[in-house]
Amino acid sequence: MHARRRRAASAAAVLSTTALISTALSTGWLTAAASAAPSASGTAHAKHLCAHSTTPGHVACLAEARTDVLQRLTVSPHTTPSGYGPADLQSAYNLPSASAGSGRTVAIVDALDDPNAESDLAAYRAQYGLPACTTANGCFHKVNQTGGTTYPSPDAGWAGEISLDLDMVSAVCPQCHITLVEASSTSTSDIGIAENEAVALGAKYVSNSFGGTEDPSETYADVQYFNHPGVAITVSAGDSGYGVQYPASSPYVTAVGGTSLSRAGTTRGWTESVWSTSSTEGTGSGCSADEAKPTWQTDTGCSHRTVADVSAVADPATGVAVYDTYGGSAGWNVYGGTSASSPIIAATYALAGTPAANSYPSTYAYGHTSALNDVTTGSDGTCSTSYLCTAATGYDGPTGLGTPNGTAAFASGATNVNSLQPGQKLTSGHRLSSANITLTMGSDGNLVAYLKTNGTSGSGPAIWSTHTSGHSGAYAYMQADGNLVVYSSTGTALWSTHTYGHSGAYFLVQDDGNLVVYGSGGGPSTGGSLWADGTSMHSATIGSGQKLTAGWWAQARYTRLAMQPDGNLVLYRKRDGRAIWSAGTYGHSGAYASMQADGNLVVYSSTGTALWSTHTYGHSGAYAVMQNDGNVVVYTATGGTGKGGALWASNTRSYVP
Repeated sequence: MHARRRRAASAAAVLSTTALISTALSTGWLTAAASAAPSASGTAHAKHLCAHSTTPGHVACLAEARTDVLQRLTVSPHTTPSGYGPADLQSAYNLPSASAGSGRTVAIVDALDDPNAESDLAAYRAQYGLPACTTANGCFHKVNQTGGTTYPSPDAGWAGEISLDLDMVSAVCPQCHITLVEASSTSTSDIGIAENEAVALGAKYVSNSFGGTEDPSETYADVQYFNHPGVAITVSAGDSGYGVQYPASSPYVTAVGGTSLSRAGTTRGWTESVWSTSSTEGTGSGCSADEAKPTWQTDTGCSHRTVADVSAVADPATGVAVYDTYGGSAGWNVYGGTSASSPIIAATYALAGTPAANSYPSTYAYGHTSALNDVTTGSDGTCSTSYLCTAATGYDGPTGLGTPNGTAAFASGATNVNSLQPGQKLTSGHRLSSANITLTMGSDGNLVAYLKTNGTSGSGPAIWSTHTSGHSGAYAYMQADGNLVVYSSTGTALWSTHTYGHSGAYFLVQDDGNLVVYGSGGGPSTGGSLWADGTSMHSATIGSGQKLTAGWWAQARYTRLAMQPDGNLVLYRKRDGRAIWSAGTYGHSGAYASMQADGNLVVYSSTGTALWSTHTYGHSGAYAVMQNDGNVVVYTATGGTGKGGALWASNTRSYVP
């Protein structure tokens, strides 16, 4: 009897709901109360907004929409849409969204057009009380892949993706400006042109919520489209479970994995695990087939680029609220996929501040793992090296180093990666960095050591190189046999340290400026060096009889003096890298300086011709000093600061501090 009554009541509820939906559809307007809490992970039904691309050279959007949540054109007063909103994401990831990001521009790169992009964005922001972001107030900017306003053909799937991207940037960084760049097609070349346009328009943060199959030709696209030092580029790791997609595998981007995010009775108030709905639906991860191992990744189970770097919510079952009305979408939806996590991370970079010039923000988190939520449960598939598909303490493939806990892990200066371990490569545009030196693998194939400017990786003087320019795409490789080799893009050895036969040796850029190959177990404090370039910092006093060869440098409080490989002896101001004095002897490769026993400081060519001097000969035992007041002075043997006896000075004291 009771069971029959319960069945009858259930049937009545279904009929009531059906009548409500029918009425709403007939009027074109649906108003109903909505639950803000997503379903438990694993219980949701979702569809991909774009068909997965299996054609090399093409990508597909990675957004997923819940199909078991009623879509609504609007919601009742005093209620919120289903799915997580801005306050939820800001709470889960401890973000300073109310006070940071003002005026910074996050770019969204997608394919095809969303005609309702601006109006849908306005509806989302109005619902959550976020400041307006429109074309009229200069906050929102929509362009095609070349910066114009003739937009591509509209597409319902990509329109949903665009709405998701715009809404996630708004949720995390409501003070940010947003630029939407629409590519003409899903081809990598059109997407790449749009990527370059986003950067050309001034965006320092670019989100990409799409992916396709890996292909060896992607290394060309890396350099052409994604190599933008000083710009944080985020890419979704994929939604098909264990496996790697491009461009997430590019070494120039931050690959973003996906999690399931749920409220919890913990201090944080939230808990996360790897997003995996089935063997074919979940966050992507794994070991790239084509991309070299970047220097800042040190996991040992993958000899190539490992995906991902960091992660954020992506599970549609714990999805986010999105407003999308184009192509049959009925307003409020619950979306997921790593399409959600990529713009969340891009906007987090924007909250953290402007990336350092010439840096690759993908490296930042690796030096600041304590500022991340380590995700330690869940798996996105089956693999032979467990951490590539299963969460673990520390780094793992599905969630990378973890999810944001504030912005510290996404701020410039979070790390100095200063070594090449066995099997690691330094590819074009990437660098190693210590307290005083930046070692850069140039796009021309030359490996060059630069002095830093004011502790940053700015354009200080070059003090050493491998002289391998003219070989675009060359890279440095720390081989397992102990040899550091610069190879051309075709695999020809161009230069090496000749330290083979020392298995386990590694390469280090030291804080003192020296570049050293150490044997296994060796180091700056224990010795065991196999090779060094000799560019370590020297004393600020240049003694009688001392020779200054190319790469010699020393520093005082405000200045650096460098004997450059081009033959010029130059005094630089440390705070901005400005040259404030030089001997004017550039153009003489192999030149050197000598503090002669007769008291004369002379720059000689490699053949022994005098190019410049202080004309202070006849003062046996004289020496030179880099003073803390900014002057370089040659003193008599018994003279010095406070004692007199100055024979010559650079007269640069007025240029400091």
